[in-house]
Amino acid sequence: MHLKIIYQDEWLVAIDKPAGLLVHRSWLDRHETRFAMQMTRDQIGQHVFPVHRLDRPTSGILLFALDPETARAMSERFMRHEVSKTYHAIVRGWAPEALNIDYPLKEELDKIADAYADEDKPAQAAETELRGLERFELPFAVSPRHPSSRYSLVELQPKTGRKHQLRRHMAHIFHPIVGDTRHGDGRHNRFFREQLDCYRLLLMHKTLHFEHPVTKAAIQLAITDDEHWTRTLEQLRQYPL
Repeated sequence: MHLKIIYQDEWLVAIDKPAGLLVHRSWLDRHETRFAMQMTRDQIGQHVFPVHRLDRPTSGILLFALDPETARAMSERFMRHEVSKTYHAIVRGWAPEALNIDYPLKEELDKIADAYADEDKPAQAAETELRGLERFELPFAVSPRHPSSRYSLVELQPKTGRKHQLRRHMAHIFHPIVGDTRHGDGRHNRFFREQLDCYRLLLMHKTLHFEHPVTKAAIQLAITDDEHWTRTLEQLRQYPL
């Protein structure tokens, strides 16, 4: 696999991470042999340092630093919410045209990795801006209560950085992201697999805007839809609202 590099200078490199690719090695996924961090390092011939998270099933822009000092500076920008991130998602139902989701989230703990973490830690503030982009209605009865099935393409801007925030916020407003096996709707996930040949989480990190930590230039990164995402949208667009 050859990763698509969308930006590179003396201090930073950004790739378009495919869905399903881990960012780095994890003892929770010991059987995996490919990781974005190592693949980027081998591809550019230089060590890279992660500065933010991107879940394994999520595709899109993944930024690395090329030295520890730049990594610290960029990580601090992410922590201070000085970085603007935009995601696209395909969700169940007709999502609203615009909505501010302000819903605190309790930390999601892994049974093994977080075995000694505080389970009583209070919920943390979490905020997401939603904008509806397109709506679709497919003539298939995925749910026995409805003769057709509705979906939306939405734009999501997380204002905070909680674990699985976008997936949990969309589930909270009853518009789960298609392909989300943890917070989503199994019937619609199965429909997309069996009828649309779509086996992935339909969540993509689409744009990333920030001030360069060294040059202070305004950096604006954006990616186009990958082949699989484009094919899925083309199938949905046969049934526009």
